[in-house]
Amino acid sequence: MTPPRLALTAGEPAGIGPELLLALAGEPWPAQLIAIADRDMLAARAAAVPGLAPVTLHDFDPGAAQAPHTPGHLPVLHTALARPASPGQLDPANAAAVLSTLDAAVDGCRAGRFDAMVTGPVQKSVIADAGFAFSGHTEYLAARCGVDRVVMLLVAGRLRVALATTHLPLAAVPTAITRELLTETLKILQRDLRERFAIATPRIAVLGLNPHAGEGGHLGREELDVIVPVLETLRAKGLDLAGPLPADTAFTPRALAGVDAVLAMYHDQGLPVLKHAGFGEAVNVTLGLPIVRTSVDHGTALDLAGSGKADAGSLRAAVKLAIELA
Repeated sequence: MTPPRLALTAGEPAGIGPELLLALAGEPWPAQLIAIADRDMLAARAAAVPGLAPVTLHDFDPGAAQAPHTPGHLPVLHTALARPASPGQLDPANAAAVLSTLDAAVDGCRAGRFDAMVTGPVQKSVIADAGFAFSGHTEYLAARCGVDRVVMLLVAGRLRVALATTHLPLAAVPTAITRELLTETLKILQRDLRERFAIATPRIAVLGLNPHAGEGGHLGREELDVIVPVLETLRAKGLDLAGPLPADTAFTPRALAGVDAVLAMYHDQGLPVLKHAGFGEAVNVTLGLPIVRTSVDHGTALDLAGSGKADAGSLRAAVKLAIELA
């Protein structure tokens, strides 16, 4: 079996992404790892960060045979920064280059040059400061792939939490949760659990929006007016759906027994539980794309950049899952 070829973007060059990528380059992998980043930035970081094993950087040759990763060697698809990057010091001038690494990874996956992409953390604020409309990796990749709807899924071991809405102000969430949104989200989640995760008949637990899942309409009507009708329609089409469930008890071991994924209504409803269960080892997966994309579950950690103290656990887990899904 040919080892998959993975494109790894370094993310924000002033953050910990580059050194985490270099740390993984020192390990054996049953896949070919390709860094998409500025070669000079990687070389400078490799020389400056304490504790990193020596890494030899060389140009990526797309015509070379796909082979398992050789520890200590890293092919690089060079994407030049506008200005040299210093750990911990953001520079909006480099925002376009960060987005270019994402474009190169997406385009390479769609063209068959890569089998999956794994993204390091980006700094949304500095990209916005540079004048780009950027609300997050997930939304950007959806637009790049020409996909109207994608689903953010976080994975920590056996716990999988998907989001109906992602980076929205809390006040905007109720109106964003429509029957159409929930229907498409659940269809994508069910399909990708089957096709990507090889779960023949996925069981999905769906959370309510309001406390106690609305308590029969006394604490809000979104469950009665939107969520319940969608679940009833999709159950009639064969989807295995539980809910709407009160979020405060849905993550107990008894409630999770036999559940393959949980659909939360908004970002901070489901992700605090998942990150408590597996922070530093969790993986962000974008469902609904025509490509495989995984990512870390943490940010750029500017305060740790260049120190050699950053933990590569989440990036390591993201690479492992990308290999499985690819």
